[in-house]
Amino acid sequence: MSTRIPFLKGHGTENDFVIVPDPENAVDLPPAVVAALCDRRAGIGGDGLLHVVRSAAHPEAKGMAAEAEWFMDYRNGDGSIAEMCGNGVRVFARYLQRAGHVTEGDLAVATRGGVKTVHIAKDGDVTVGMGRAVLPEGDVTVSVGERSWPARNVNMGNPHAVAFVDDLSHAGDLLSPPPFSPAAAYPDGVNVEFVVERGPGHVALRVHERGAGETRSCGTGACAVAVAAARRDGADPTATGTPATYTVDVPGGTLVITERPDGEIEMTGPAVIVAEGEIDADWLDTATRA
Repeated sequence: MSTRIPFLKGHGTENDFVIVPDPENAVDLPPAVVAALCDRRAGIGGDGLLHVVRSAAHPEAKGMAAEAEWFMDYRNGDGSIAEMCGNGVRVFARYLQRAGHVTEGDLAVATRGGVKTVHIAKDGDVTVGMGRAVLPEGDVTVSVGERSWPARNVNMGNPHAVAFVDDLSHAGDLLSPPPFSPAAAYPDGVNVEFVVERGPGHVALRVHERGAGETRSCGTGACAVAVAAARRDGADPTATGTPATYTVDVPGGTLVITERPDGEIEMTGPAVIVAEGEIDADWLDTATRA
């Protein structure tokens, strides 16, 4: 390990990440190292870590190298490996632009969830192709205290329960997972979105992400909410041939979600690099041995 390791810090609607540029996959990032870097009091702090590697240099991404030069080796803040992060992909693309690896326009990013299409606009926003939503059949209910609501079951590669409420405060503190039924609907747990109307084609949410509690932003959650809102409003682009677009306010900002007639969902929002520096390897060695 070199004496110092470069890093950057970025966020997308306040979903924040430590970024470690490592084109040749030379930096060892075991879970303890990632957790130390993402620690908000003793480390740099972040919801996750974006390990920036050339696809050809990473064993999990070599098969995608012909389609995408760069691989987003994404890690959760606890060090565990994750398939995809919609907000993370936008910040990943912003880093590639800042570093001079790409320019405005279209690019492809390899992830464990497959190759994602990305567009960097002149106005600074970044659009990511998020794939298609699956809408499992069956009634679902979520609860907070004495209140219960019907919820729409939406799968964006991970499970979501979307409940429309009168006031976002009804979601409570979201420190613990909101109860849901039937249990068989989500055997591995679920992300729960509570949603209110802001106007035509405009909603706001709060979300409990499984394993994390309430977060400032959830890209797949915003997509799930837009799909649920469209169906509730009688819109199904795959049936009508007309795209459905919703503005989705999250606690950390605003995302714009479009479901296309082919079923593909696009998410557009900001991506910001806020700092860069160097990680002291001696500190990191000490932190991971503690």
